Amino acid sequence: MAVFELLLLGLRSFQVQEKKAIYVPRNISFAFWLSCLILFIPGTPVGAQTYVQEWCADRGNYASYGKFQDNVDRLLSRGDYAADNRGPIYGFYNTTEGEDPDKVYGLFLCRGDVATNLCQSCISSATETIIERCPGQMEAIIWYDECLVRYSNRSFFSIMETIPVIPIINPTDVSISFNRAVKQTFDNKEFATKVIALAANVTDLAISSKSLYATNYVKISSSVTLYELAQCTPDISKSNCRTCLLSAIIEFPTVLNYKRGGARVLQPSCNIRYELYRFYEEPGGQASTPSATNKTNTKSDIKGVQRNPWIAIVSSVIGTGLLIIIMGSCIFLKRSKRLKKEKENSQEVQLLHLRQEIGEEFSKERSQREKPEASQELSLIRLDIIRAATQNFSNECKLGEGGFGPVYKGTLANGKEIAVKRLSRSSGQGLIEFKNEVILIARLQHRNLVRLLGCCLEEHEKLLIYEYMPNKSLDVFLFDSTMGQSLDWKMRMNITFGIARGLLYLHEDSRLRIIHRDLKASNILLDGEMNPKISDFGMARIFGGNQDKANTNRVVGT
Repeated sequence: MAVFELLLLGLRSFQVQEKKAIYVPRNISFAFWLSCLILFIPGTPVGAQTYVQEWCADRGNYASYGKFQDNVDRLLSRGDYAADNRGPIYGFYNTTEGEDPDKVYGLFLCRGDVATNLCQSCISSATETIIERCPGQMEAIIWYDECLVRYSNRSFFSIMETIPVIPIINPTDVSISFNRAVKQTFDNKEFATKVIALAANVTDLAISSKSLYATNYVKISSSVTLYELAQCTPDISKSNCRTCLLSAIIEFPTVLNYKRGGARVLQPSCNIRYELYRFYEEPGGQASTPSATNKTNTKSDIKGVQRNPWIAIVSSVIGTGLLIIIMGSCIFLKRSKRLKKEKENSQEVQLLHLRQEIGEEFSKERSQREKPEASQELSLIRLDIIRAATQNFSNECKLGEGGFGPVYKGTLANGKEIAVKRLSRSSGQGLIEFKNEVILIARLQHRNLVRLLGCCLEEHEKLLIYEYMPNKSLDVFLFDSTMGQSLDWKMRMNITFGIARGLLYLHEDSRLRIIHRDLKASNILLDGEMNPKISDFGMARIFGGNQDKANTNRVVGT
């Protein structure tokens, strides 16, 4: 396609889209805009690797820890070969890993002017970021300013691909002086003409080079210079490279706007970019040589920089500010981790002390009892035993949900069935309340009270282990017409008397005077012989010998 035809096609497209809103890709993240804020400020030093955009094919996901995942990891680890110049073209390397159907194809490419150490650093960052941003994807591409990385489960080597097309416009306005200088010289259409003309020129330069990479620039006014870069993946032919770059140039009218200063168009097989500042360097560190018709002297560029000293100042201020933000974030995260660890250690110490206190309380209690044979020692059961008994607290073993967490049925190794009350970490019950509840309930021994067998204090878990009641609770029988028929009058009277005996023990016969305060049918459990047992003393209050009103200021339990 001739340059004139290209200009005509580009300007016609520009006229149609000139009044439309500026195109911005939907999936550009906040991190991308933040990167561009630094990248697109005129005068930003070349050298820092800068993330631009990623594309996740979304053609299906691979299973984690599978063969394809392993092949992707191995392939990406070989990206440094591109920087090592092991192929005929510097900064380019494509390879495969594994065998079908888990075979992975990979391509690594650095910008033609990027030095070896920066190429290695960029590819290393890109291989990590592409997995983070496209987790589980069968195909993905990531672009940095200095490199690109691509992998797929299909062969794309030597195939020219122009989809997806990702036009990207600079997110921030260029300097006021740039705007004024451009406006004094030409309008937006004239600016578009110059951009597309130089794009056609740099395309010719790219396809004439061995690496399919070229840069060029032209003075578009006395104080403004236009810089452009074009690059194709070196595995495609020169004719395909031309086709790819021309299809990218056609997209320029969607992003051309001198108020923004620059833009680029990304495609899998090529990319093209223009700016109003020099954003590239040659391998030797020199500015790229302009064509014979566009030569400019270095002194003019230096004068342009000297006329705008604030550019360097703004760049330095923004760079310093971002450095402070990054360092502050690192310090904050490190401090948060340290405080969390200290809190965890403190919690473990408290639990250890609590276990010792519970053991001491029961040793004292046994020594004070008149009938030692009536004492019931409280067991401290290991967490791994509880996990095995409840199938790691599975839903199949869940009996119900209480005020402080769920209750699970468990079966110990010896066949004994238990009920495990797992106190919620988000509940208001602290370690002192837990200690009081454990000691209180374990001290109470009566045939009509549910017996506490033990407790567990490990890994931030607070577990109470009770004897298991196979016939569940009284409300199941009372409020179910079918099951209610199994309760004859004799059985109902036996349950009533049992509840009364349990309450009498709590109120009068126990050494501690206990008021239940939450007695209801769901808190009356039934054993295998339908004998009632009162449960859940979580809201109990204790009274001293001279207290007979429910206004005691000492709370026992939760």
